[in-house]
Amino acid sequence: MTSNSFQKPLRKKENSVHYQESNQEKEDINIESDLPDLIYGCYPVLAALENNHQLNRLYIIGKLLHDNRFESLLSQAKANGTVIDVVDNNRLSQITNFANHQGVAATVAPYEYLELPELISQAKNDSDNPVIIIADGINDPHNLGAIIRTAEALGMQGLIIPQRRAVGITSTVKKVAAGALEYFSVARVVNLQNAIVELKEAGFWIYGTIADSGNVLHKTKLEGAIGLVVGSEEKGISQSTAKSCDFLVSIPMMGKTPSLNASVATAICLYEVRRQQLLSQ
Repeated sequence: MTSNSFQKPLRKKENSVHYQESNQEKEDINIESDLPDLIYGCYPVLAALENNHQLNRLYIIGKLLHDNRFESLLSQAKANGTVIDVVDNNRLSQITNFANHQGVAATVAPYEYLELPELISQAKNDSDNPVIIIADGINDPHNLGAIIRTAEALGMQGLIIPQRRAVGITSTVKKVAAGALEYFSVARVVNLQNAIVELKEAGFWIYGTIADSGNVLHKTKLEGAIGLVVGSEEKGISQSTAKSCDFLVSIPMMGKTPSLNASVATAICLYEVRRQQLLSQ
C-alpha cells in the first residue's frame, strides 16, 4: 500500500496431566507455517489457551512445561481434549517450517470468519462510533497481521477482507497479530463493493486511503461509524473501490520516500481516527 488515506462520516478435569512424547516414526507430521490451522509463538498460543480456544494438538519444548505462563493452562487444555506433545527445538522448527516458534506451536480448527451482517451488528453493539477496516487486496500476511494487531490495540471493531486475490487468516497472520485475533473479528466477503454498500446502509461513512490527491488526513473530520478502506502494497485501493467511498484521504508526506508500508499507513490512519474520537469526548 502506498501512502494512504481514510474515508469519513466442559469435560471433567483429570487429577494429573501426562504429556505425550512426540514419536516421529509413529506419526510423520508435515505442517507448513502458512497453513491456516497452525499457530506458533508464545503470545498467539497463550492467547488461544487463555480464551479456551479448542487446540487439536500442542507442541511444546520441555522447559516451557513449568513456565508460569503455561503450567496452569496446559492442564485445562489436556482436560479439553488437546494432545500435548513434548518436542525439541529441531522438531518444532520442522513443524513450523523454521519459523520463529519460541518453543511452542499448536494446530487449531480453521479460523472462523464472521458473516458480514454479524460483524456489523457486533460492531454497533460494541461502540456508538464503530470502526471497521476494509482491506482491499492485502497480499502480505505480515502486513495483514500487523493491521489486525494495531486495530485491536486501538479498540477498533473488526476487519473485512475479500475471498479472492488477497491473503486470508494464515498461521503467519496469526503469529504477527500476536494473539489479537482472539479478541478481534474478521469477515470474509465475495465482493467488497457489495460489502461497502451494506456498511453504508448500516450507517457507516466510508473513507478510502490513497497515495495523494485525497483530503489531508488530519484535516478531515473523521466521525460517526467509519469504514476505513486500505489498499494493497503495490496498487493501493482499486478504482472501483475508490468510487464507492464517501471520502478519499491521504497522509501528508514530507520526505523523499514516496510511499509507506500498508500496515504503517493503516496504523497512522487508525490513530488519527482514535485521536479525534478522544478529543470529541
